[in-house]
Amino acid sequence: MDTQQNTALTRALAEVPGPLPTSGVIHIAIPHTDRFTVVGNHLAQHPDLSCTAVGIAVRIQSLPQGIEIGIKALAARCREGEKRIAAALRELEAFGYLQRVRDRLPSGRVITRTIFCNQPTALVRSGPTAPQQLAAPAPHPAPAQVPMPAPATAPAPAPAPPPGPDMPALPPVPPPPLFAAHPAPLFVPLVPPPTAPKPPPAPLPRPDELTPELDRAATALLSDLRRHAPQLTLSETDVRQLVPGVAAWLERAARPDAVRRILTTDLPHPLRHPAKLLKHRLTALLPPPLPGSHDLTAPARPRITVTPFQTCDDCDRAFRSPAPGRCRDCRERRTEDVRAAA
Repeated sequence: MDTQQNTALTRALAEVPGPLPTSGVIHIAIPHTDRFTVVGNHLAQHPDLSCTAVGIAVRIQSLPQGIEIGIKALAARCREGEKRIAAALRELEAFGYLQRVRDRLPSGRVITRTIFCNQPTALVRSGPTAPQQLAAPAPHPAPAQVPMPAPATAPAPAPAPPPGPDMPALPPVPPPPLFAAHPAPLFVPLVPPPTAPKPPPAPLPRPDELTPELDRAATALLSDLRRHAPQLTLSETDVRQLVPGVAAWLERAARPDAVRRILTTDLPHPLRHPAKLLKHRLTALLPPPLPGSHDLTAPARPRITVTPFQTCDDCDRAFRSPAPGRCRDCRERRTEDVRAAA
């Protein structure tokens, strides 16, 4: 069996035109006669799409119209999980290969149509005629295949015969209203592509004041790390660069043994860049300053003055007043009696 395979491979390599390259891939292109789909290099070699997104796009392009291509439907057809498929669909939507268009049916019901375009850049360049071409149904789906060049002597298509006296002229077919009502807009990336520049890393923390005591303690702690983890053997240059970060920890009342434990626990194997790892941990795990004693004290609750109850000297009715006396009604009645007597 191995001899037959090697012989077939040798025969196929001998039929490859031109000298074979000494390195890299060698293509053995066997033309398909049925069940194939033409995939453009703009998709197969897209610099900003992940391989998962390219594979999902090829799978969608090979399916017939009307097939459900939601996340759960694709997860049932593919080995990738729903999260990877959802991320791939977002990539395709960001670069214009996949679009979701809302349309109203004659019955008044509003539906969402999922549209896949095999050449989104050509759709934008071609203007209003491209949507009509996109709406034409594909009769037979097929798996992916790189397009083969057409022969130089391809016969020209025969012109359509003019309508005779017995053949009435057909009325023009109006374009489908779906894409005419919703022209394809220029795509706007919804998520950053994988090749987008990453934000710069956070700077190494520094103390408010690098005193000689802090500098000496931080230098000793970094130089002593190799006793606890041989992978953390640092050069003198690395120690001087990391001293401000350790000093910031010590300034915030972090104990040296706690700092050492955080820097030496769960080290990766192999550890290629110990100084970069220590810089990341000193920056990402920096604790906040300890609060002062006044910050931990609960605020004093405001005192509420309560007016005591008094008993009226005339009617013995209870009322609130800071001093004994008469209630309001008795005071008003006594004032009226004095006025009447005058």
